Amino acid sequence: MARGRPKTELVLSDGEHAELTSFARSRSLPASLSARARIVLASAQGEDNSSIAARLQMSKATVGKWRQRFVEQRIAGLYDDLRPGRPRSIDDERIAQLINTTLHTKPADGSTHWSVRSAGAEAGISKSTVQRYFSLFGLQPHRTESFKLSNDPFFIEKLRDVVGLYLNPPDNAIVLSVDEKSQCQALERTQPMLPLGLGYVEGVTHDYKRHGTTTLFAALDVLTGEVLARCKPRHRHQEFLSFLREIDKAVPPELDVHCIVDNYATHSHPKVKAWLAERPRWHLHFTPTYSSWLNQVERFFALITDKAIRRGSFDSVKQLVQRIDHFVASHNENCQPFRWTATADSILEKLHRLCSRITGTEH
Repeated sequence: MARGRPKTELVLSDGEHAELTSFARSRSLPASLSARARIVLASAQGEDNSSIAARLQMSKATVGKWRQRFVEQRIAGLYDDLRPGRPRSIDDERIAQLINTTLHTKPADGSTHWSVRSAGAEAGISKSTVQRYFSLFGLQPHRTESFKLSNDPFFIEKLRDVVGLYLNPPDNAIVLSVDEKSQCQALERTQPMLPLGLGYVEGVTHDYKRHGTTTLFAALDVLTGEVLARCKPRHRHQEFLSFLREIDKAVPPELDVHCIVDNYATHSHPKVKAWLAERPRWHLHFTPTYSSWLNQVERFFALITDKAIRRGSFDSVKQLVQRIDHFVASHNENCQPFRWTATADSILEKLHRLCSRITGTEH
């Protein structure tokens, strides 16, 4: 004989069954909502509350609550109600005023940007509340990011040329990203470094002795990520030509060489042009002005600077060169290419949005 109060019959329409099944299987919805959907689906199949609670590892009261909520309110009843609590003390109008003030005005004291405290004082809101709303709306007035628009009249053509090499490299050819990192300084720290420890970072003294500089010439194979690098004492067309000869020896003779370089004067020196004219397999591709970000070897320079040079201490240029050579050799043992994914059209669309924001025009 059945005990307890009789349960209201729970019948699902085809649409409700499909939506609840989607809820139950979803990995993006809140876990609580997926669990409630499973409760309703099991109840609709005639399973009793006790067995549902045991299988889903929850109490019978919880199962009964959400079953009854669905019967009364259908799918809308499975969502959480508004929690009781203190009403908001800052209305939408004051929040909008805070945001507009931060975005479109400057502080009266001559500061270049608002801080949490100055914006709070202006709006009559506590700094902790201002911080919360800044975080909510993604406002970071204390930060800046630098940019430089190219003035190259052939910017679009050069952009499509370089990006095309990355995304669709030619057959029977090697694509090399070539550049120089000049003025690599051999700096000797005047005091020993403080070692890394639990609770504190490595300590490096700010003063140093200079022992000279070297120029790092590098050619990055964009397909494999392997780097050919040489350190040379100066940064002239003679050293650049010497590096090109080393590349020419290293690349198999049956392959064409497509070389991506920037607009540095040594790259277009008459002697360099004459050397290239005698070797028809060589093809130079120039990045637009102020667009070194298009040259993938710049990413390798950032890597070697961060991991081998910036925090080092060198008592001679020779020691610096040895460190660079060791890093390059280790890099080539397990090299991975930098994956270029941006198309020329997506880059141009981003520049269009930037120009529209800063000038109000499309140009």
